[in-house]
Amino acid sequence: MTVVVGVGALSADEVVSVARRGTPVALAPEALKEIARSREVIQALADDAKPHYGVSTGFGALATRHIPTALRAQLQRSLVRSHAAGSGPEVEREVVRALMLLRLSTLATGRTGVRTQTAEAYAALLNAGITPVVHEYGSLGCSGDLAPLAHCALAVMGEGEVRTDGVRGPAAEALADAGITPVVLEEKEGLALINGTDGMLGMLVLAAHDLRLLLRTADIAAAMSVEGQLGTDAVFAADLQALRPHPGQGDSAGNLRALLADSAIVASHKGPECTRVQDAYSLRCSPQVHGTARDTLTHAELVASRELAGAVDNPVVTLDGRVESNGNFHGAPVAAVLDFLAISVADLASISERRTDRFLDPARNRGLNAFLADDPGVDSGHMIAQYTQAAIVSELKRLAVPASTDSIPSSAMQEDHVSMGWSAARKLRRAIDGLGRVLAVEIFTAARALDLRAPLSPAPATAAVRDGLRETVDGPGTDRWLAPEIEATVQYVTSGRALAAAESVTGPLV
Repeated sequence: MTVVVGVGALSADEVVSVARRGTPVALAPEALKEIARSREVIQALADDAKPHYGVSTGFGALATRHIPTALRAQLQRSLVRSHAAGSGPEVEREVVRALMLLRLSTLATGRTGVRTQTAEAYAALLNAGITPVVHEYGSLGCSGDLAPLAHCALAVMGEGEVRTDGVRGPAAEALADAGITPVVLEEKEGLALINGTDGMLGMLVLAAHDLRLLLRTADIAAAMSVEGQLGTDAVFAADLQALRPHPGQGDSAGNLRALLADSAIVASHKGPECTRVQDAYSLRCSPQVHGTARDTLTHAELVASRELAGAVDNPVVTLDGRVESNGNFHGAPVAAVLDFLAISVADLASISERRTDRFLDPARNRGLNAFLADDPGVDSGHMIAQYTQAAIVSELKRLAVPASTDSIPSSAMQEDHVSMGWSAARKLRRAIDGLGRVLAVEIFTAARALDLRAPLSPAPATAAVRDGLRETVDGPGTDRWLAPEIEATVQYVTSGRALAAAESVTGPLV
């Protein structure tokens, strides 16, 4: 499989494939043609005595200076070198690859005015597995992700540092070993390589992909908790859900109905002899909370699809050959949905932790031992697993504080309002990692409770999830070292194996 980068939009799946699986890329013939056509426009302006921003002027607050022809190559090199000013821990390989692919996609539209060999160099680095070293801090999300993109452009120039097969070293050596000729930037090219929202967009695409999996897994966790706590599935009825017709809520409730179908545990407490009127909110309102997150993600994916179809640079070469300044590099549309998702992630984790906590309290768990311990007092059971959940949920609430409401002026007040979209994306990645861990602890605990309900049998779907977990994590017994079991459950959840186990019974969940 090769991802062909053309003048149109990449799909989210293509971004994930290149970023995570190393799928090779190729520039489409029509993209090469459009790149060459717009380069002719830039070349004509380079020869013009009149100054043109990004072609024959300085940048940002220094845009008033006209740069003579002899200094323009130095101008582009200086731009990239000075803007490659990141600091802090290295950004993950998949993020850098997504960033580079999305910048290549914008170059392929022909709206940036770069040369074909410059675009081809990006494709060559991706295909050679050469990943520029990009640092955590440096982007304000306007004018795009300047510092992260500059570190990538620096590598294309054969400068800075990269990783190849995990080994960090000079870019010049890595390019030479791969047979890639470093690019000597010409007019407009340095600016075109750094003026985009590619970092925050790449992280949004990756986060949305991961969250879509975790949303379905959250429904699995909720179903196991409803069942393990002798809750009712009646509240998930389609006609009740239709009274409040939010799409995500309906989808989540549908999943819960499928997951709880044919549960002997649920059937055991139905009928007039059951005196329980209704379940706690954390059980009964799962579709409402999960559905809100689903609808938020749907909106975020819509924003991402629009951004994937964009060509973000400043200035741009228009279809009719004009070169125009614009503000499309501002990260506000992406930053807002990144923050919105972080709020939903915190809420999903919060309700998951509440469901878990109910299992551990004998006043609320309907006949199970305190903390699901084998011998309470001698054994602590899952007491501290819930502490781990609580610590993560507390962190996720802090990460839900929006980054996009902040702005720090820069570039001598020329860039006086910024999006902080990169920061929003960084914290969302941490939040999604935390959500996966919180859901894993809930499934870890709920599986133990389902075992303790024997001889009553769980639903076929939830039983399949529990049985899949039992391949690596033992069932109830005296206290054991919990950390490895929690981590094994995290891997079971985040790899998609828990979802696959459920779907082996229910068919595809939505």
